[in-house]
Amino acid sequence: MSIALSELAPGRDIGSASLEITRADLVRYAGASGDFNPIHWNERFARSVELPGVIAHGMFTMGAAVQLVTDWIGDPGAIIDYQTRFTRPVPVEDMDGDAAGAVVEVSGAIGAIDADNSTARVDLTVTFNGQKVLVKAQAVVRIW
Repeated sequence: MSIALSELAPGRDIGSASLEITRADLVRYAGASGDFNPIHWNERFARSVELPGVIAHGMFTMGAAVQLVTDWIGDPGAIIDYQTRFTRPVPVEDMDGDAAGAVVEVSGAIGAIDADNSTARVDLTVTFNGQKVLVKAQAVVRIW
């Protein structure tokens, strides 16, 4: 899909997605990232540090959310900047061994256009159970 800068305007919706996160996803991410903090896999430990249970890695959530932008622009290399702030954890439930998981909702809209640099800023809204888990989630994409 080819997107022209002239077709974009602030407020234009780029789409939305529901991200299903399971404990198995957390295990795979831990192996890939090297982040084996027990808050991401050990229920008892997570609760002992006053978390609601095992939580998703913040960087996993951030990375999964930006996939919406990659799918929209069609080229992961077009993303030249991506930033966010983490506001609350994403608990990933395990119901007696079943992968109940968590569902994170992501939507995106054009936040700003920079015609001089051929870029657009995409603002993401990322929520879990109706509450924002990432704020100021913004990706800048180069559009040729």
